Amino acid sequence: MSAAAVAAVAPSAAPGRKSFLRRLFSNRSFVIGLLLVGTIALLAILANLVAPFDPLKGNFRERMVPPNMKHWMGTDHFGRDILSRVLHGARISLQIGFLVALVTGLAGVIIGATAGYFRRTDGVIMRLMDAFMAFPSIILAIAISSVLGASVTNVIIALAIAATPHTARIVRASVMVAREMEYVEAARALGAGHARILLRHVLANSMAPLVVRMTYVFAVAILNEAVLSYIGVGPPPPAPTFGAIIANGRDFIVAAPWITVAPGLAIVTSVLGLNLLGDGLRDVLDPRMAVNR
Repeated sequence: MSAAAVAAVAPSAAPGRKSFLRRLFSNRSFVIGLLLVGTIALLAILANLVAPFDPLKGNFRERMVPPNMKHWMGTDHFGRDILSRVLHGARISLQIGFLVALVTGLAGVIIGATAGYFRRTDGVIMRLMDAFMAFPSIILAIAISSVLGASVTNVIIALAIAATPHTARIVRASVMVAREMEYVEAARALGAGHARILLRHVLANSMAPLVVRMTYVFAVAILNEAVLSYIGVGPPPPAPTFGAIIANGRDFIVAAPWITVAPGLAIVTSVLGLNLLGDGLRDVLDPRMAVNR
């Protein structure tokens, strides 16, 4: 491409970005999801400053106190402030969810791109992914976490392994479509190598489904982490995760329902925000939606 052509194309990049951002922030689902997730993430980051009490310190004189002006979400059977535990639990749960989405995304791109671009590897890799997908993801995560032991790192590994096969299949499907496009054929004709074609042409135009998928993985990881913590194979006590807080209150669900209601609402809000965020991204990144607009 000549210098004049590059100069002619370059000014259109900025308006394109502005148009994308305008469509993104005019999408109601994306804005609501961003506000919900952003608020929870900010409170989690500032938990040490925002939490009114030490989440691990109990007070037996204030055991199972219902919500009041001092303890906005009440206390548990050890006299620990529920609001403080939920805020610190959000930090751990969001951290696990983010890292699971990140690891799953990287593994899914590597596996899916390899299977989708290099046809000789497709059969072997996809049969292996099918073997993992034969088990429900939460059952697979429980089994892996039980074998590895209870820790934050092992929970991330278990959840990432359980979520990777579906992600790899999504990436593979996008890569198989992109590799047959005319611009890829043109790059091959110009002598571009496999690495350049795969990174700069195929993957660069296959990221939209992956971005939406990652918001879903993030949300599911928060739910599944709560399940693992609830049954005792998640982060070990006294770590205040959403699932651990709910597990602590299950024996007092009638006498002190606020112990389980508060972290449950936190999970619902987090997952709802991430799902709305993903819906908004899907609407904006979908070319058919862009044409309709």
